[in-house]
Amino acid sequence: MAVTSALLSFGHATHAADSVIVLGEIPVTAQGNGTLLTRNILTSVDVLGADQVEDKNVANSWELVGQMPGIQLTETRMGAESGKATFRAFNGEGYINGIKVLIDGIPSNVNSGNQRFIDMIFPLEIDYIEVVRGTNDPRYGLHNIGGNINIGTRQGGNYTDARVTYGSFNTREAQVALGREADGFSQNYFFGVQEADGYRDHAHSEKYTAGAKWFVTSSDGDLKAGIVVRAYHQKAEEPGFLTAAEMAANRRQSPAKNANDGDDRDMGHISAHLDWRISSDLFFSNKLYFNSYRDDRRVTFTSNPVGSAPRQRRQWDEDQTGLLSTLTWNANDMLALEGGLNVERQDNHYRRDRYTFATPTSFATPVQTQNNDDYTLNNVGVYVQAIIKPTENLKIIPGFRADRFSGDTLIRTTGVTAPLQDYGWINQPKLSMVYSPTQTLSLYANWGRTFQILTGSRDPAYLTSGQRTFAPSINTGKELGIKIKPTAQSDMRIAVWQQDATDEVANMPSTGTTVGLGQTRRKGIDFQLSGQVTDKLNLWFSHSLQEAKVMRAFTTGGVALAGKEVIATPRHITNIGADYRASDKWRFGMQGRAQGDYFIDDLNAQGKFGGFVLWDANARYNVSKNFSIDVQVKNLTDRQYAYVWYDNFFWPSGSEQPMYSPGAGRAAFVSLNWKM
Repeated sequence: MAVTSALLSFGHATHAADSVIVLGEIPVTAQGNGTLLTRNILTSVDVLGADQVEDKNVANSWELVGQMPGIQLTETRMGAESGKATFRAFNGEGYINGIKVLIDGIPSNVNSGNQRFIDMIFPLEIDYIEVVRGTNDPRYGLHNIGGNINIGTRQGGNYTDARVTYGSFNTREAQVALGREADGFSQNYFFGVQEADGYRDHAHSEKYTAGAKWFVTSSDGDLKAGIVVRAYHQKAEEPGFLTAAEMAANRRQSPAKNANDGDDRDMGHISAHLDWRISSDLFFSNKLYFNSYRDDRRVTFTSNPVGSAPRQRRQWDEDQTGLLSTLTWNANDMLALEGGLNVERQDNHYRRDRYTFATPTSFATPVQTQNNDDYTLNNVGVYVQAIIKPTENLKIIPGFRADRFSGDTLIRTTGVTAPLQDYGWINQPKLSMVYSPTQTLSLYANWGRTFQILTGSRDPAYLTSGQRTFAPSINTGKELGIKIKPTAQSDMRIAVWQQDATDEVANMPSTGTTVGLGQTRRKGIDFQLSGQVTDKLNLWFSHSLQEAKVMRAFTTGGVALAGKEVIATPRHITNIGADYRASDKWRFGMQGRAQGDYFIDDLNAQGKFGGFVLWDANARYNVSKNFSIDVQVKNLTDRQYAYVWYDNFFWPSGSEQPMYSPGAGRAAFVSLNWKM
């Protein structure tokens, strides 16, 4: 990407008076277009620039977020169900999907809160990735429990970029990005294809994505309108989870039980954008969108052939139609106001069939249809926030958000129709402030409330006969932070945070599993340091300590869970990296990422698993101004690690055991890059 003249880069243009830390280079325009800037939210915000993303080889784009501080990656590696990125002690198991995902500011979670729409975006299309942690961001409601991730893609500019890659596991990838802008009209196009055999047997995957943007800007710059479209298809095999004995015998195997497992997934997006600068101090922004998600997954979880009919076929068909509007008034240097409205309607279908274990080749005739449900979810959300600067050194940002939900479900297996739980208006007050005694030091604090509601196609989200009502789980978060600029080209931030939830529910709609966790507490300390040490060397380091515990809850058998850690939540996450530009021709990089072990069961009785320390290395040689060669080695030390979960669903009583998805060993990739 051709870097514009105005950049945020490793703290060069950031301020101690905000709480943002930038890794890499991003255009300043990526931070706002008339609406209030994300840096004004005054929580722990990190932005990853395109130069830190475009040259990375990943099987799935959610992995790119793992370069950022405090990010936990849950790497299930089951075909299209590959994993997700989370933070603030929310794990990626799928029970509590606490992270809102947006693409170009458009809500991009599926109904359950999972992050599948991220797969539509390939690295070369990304302009920046922005992570907002905490509970004080009023812009978003549903799924915005612990914070949000916004992936900004390229818009405008004049470029022709291409990248082709070949590497381990017979990985082949091609990406092409094209941008043209002139006379108030911009057009951007992207095409990507990836095919790989995978680290394990029966792990072949092929995916295709295409996108386009067309935007028109008036001659005076006051009006901008555009359309964005995307389409994605993936077909993937699933290698299946292994027992401890199977992994010890051969960690790359795929058991015979999984020979017919796989996934066909299609996703689409279309949105219309209209920004209007009504006057010099009044700005109106609108986004109208439609997201579609189609998924057909065949999956076998366990080697147990007795009684539990473990083969499943899960089919999702989801449509989301929504509108986001914001009106921003910059009254003067001391006051700015913003109000926003979002409306979303989801029309969804979920079908789950089960088959006998002995079914050898076909998923044609099910033994049982457990789900065949049509369901809707309607959301109306409004918010208001103000930026008040009573003095040059003090900034206060009060905010308030309210959300309301409605909908119903038709359970076709029984003919029952049921309404969504009536939560009423869910009120979420927010307050942030920052005091900056000098240009290199600021102290910030925030407090806010977010919420969790139940999702899925049946109870407990919908009130079938005899189903008890649930109040929304209210999360109250607070954070104290300090941001220092040790030098003009470096940033350091330390934040202490805590988040308490009432009536938290671990809910997995795909399996119909619901476990009440009651009161929970998440807390932690985040430390980050990044900067340009010399004109050739950039360094960054982060270390997050975190804990998620149940404060008051009981198992279905009446056993108290108070004091137990929430499953799959590591106690520490560490990132370290260096980028060295030896000359105009050569660039070298090294990145390290570590996660601690975690408990896999609610009683914390089955031990800890899942920790790792991984190192990646990369080098680039610029053959000419327009052509370069990349070499990347992932898992440099060939560390053996695995994602682990506790299977107490399918094994008979007394046989429950951990199940493993081994991570990939050392892998190498070579890429050729053209930039025009």
